[in-house]
Amino acid sequence: MSENCLECNEPIKGRTDKKFCSDYCRNTYNNKVNKESKNLIRNINNRLNKNHRVLCEFNESGKTKVSRAKLIQQNFDFTLFTSIYTTKTGNTYYYCYDQGYLALDNDFYLLIKRE
Repeated sequence: MSENCLECNEPIKGRTDKKFCSDYCRNTYNNKVNKESKNLIRNINNRLNKNHRVLCEFNESGKTKVSRAKLIQQNFDFTLFTSIYTTKTGNTYYYCYDQGYLALDNDFYLLIKRE
C-alpha cells in the first residue's frame, strides 16, 4: 500500500513514514499551515519596528521631550512595546527595544535610549 504526498497527492517512494514526496512539497505544505500565525508575528514585528523608528527619529541625542501629538502624527502605537521598567520612585518607562518613553504632565513624553 503506497501513501500519497500531503501536498500534491502524488505517490511517495522511499521510507514508509514519509509524508511528502519532496522538500518543495514539505515546505509548501508547512508554509500554508503556519501562514496565519507567521502573518500575525510579522505584522506585530513590523509595527514594533515602526515604533522604534519613530522614537529614534525624535530622540537623536539619547534624551529628549516630545509631545504626544507629534508621536501620534507619526502613527506611533502606544499599545505596542517590548518591555516595561518601573523605577523605585514609581515612574513607568515603556521600551521599544532600546528606545524608551515616559509619560510626563501636559501630554509630553520623555524619550530615552537605554545604554
